[in-house]
Amino acid sequence: MKAIVLEATGGVEQLQLQEIPRPEIQAHEVLVEVKVIGVNPVDYKVRANDEVLTMIYGPERPAILGWDIAGNVVAKGDAVQDLEIGDRVFGMVNFVGAGNAYAEFVAAPETHLARIPDGVSFENAAASTLAALTAWQVLHDKVTANDRVLIHAGSGGVGHFAIQIAKSLGAHVITTTSAKNKDFVLALGADECIDYRTQRFEEEVSEIDFVFDMFNGEVLANSVKVMRNGGTIISIPTPDFSDEIQTAAQQKEVQLGFHMVQSSRSDMQKIATMLAGGTLKPHVSQTFAFEEMVSAHRQLESGRTVGKVVVVV
Repeated sequence: MKAIVLEATGGVEQLQLQEIPRPEIQAHEVLVEVKVIGVNPVDYKVRANDEVLTMIYGPERPAILGWDIAGNVVAKGDAVQDLEIGDRVFGMVNFVGAGNAYAEFVAAPETHLARIPDGVSFENAAASTLAALTAWQVLHDKVTANDRVLIHAGSGGVGHFAIQIAKSLGAHVITTTSAKNKDFVLALGADECIDYRTQRFEEEVSEIDFVFDMFNGEVLANSVKVMRNGGTIISIPTPDFSDEIQTAAQQKEVQLGFHMVQSSRSDMQKIATMLAGGTLKPHVSQTFAFEEMVSAHRQLESGRTVGKVVVVV
């Protein structure tokens, strides 16, 4: 099968298209013929950082990056109970470990996959995996009706899903983005939009119940300032918060936490239900061919992606 492999960390030139053997499945796994791959910022960050790549994949090379897939089940292990050969499936697979998504075939635990609803394309399914899972896992049990929710980077992959999920929970949603993406985030359901280039959000909003932070650092520090006492901030870049930020949060009795997304079939099934019902609509801004994975990485590294980027195998 064809796969894009990484012999060493570095720039996009390290992504190499090669022929390798198909993976063998374990008893609890299915073999998925991949149709579309979802590409995320974490992919290029792992590609460029040897310490992170080794932490996830171990010291052996080459490695195959990626976690987001949509495709067809073509084989199943003896212990697989709920999926059948021929099922259209999607999911964020093997996140705590080698995802191996940049390949024509991927072995994945059935507990990481859900069936794609009728009428949902492989492209939209692949787009609604890691980013949508992150948004769902952060928000669904922490946000309630009428909460004032601030979502940073609302036009990005995670952010554009977070706006839709927060609105479905009945929240009043405020988001930061650039002026050119204002109409986009308002169409997703945001009630207010703050242009981060010309406005300081900490001067525009107050009494926020929940903040979804994508940046840490100065953005996180200023987010604490706009919180109501007893509110909640969840940050996703890193669990390392400065002493100053932790002290400020404690003074306002703000719950400050970190979330790392987890592969989860039950959560993917929730996302499938939202896709089927139209509550969740992924925005795929660019589609690349498998042989154009380098271009997909360059697009994400530009920091200007609206919604999601996918790669068709």
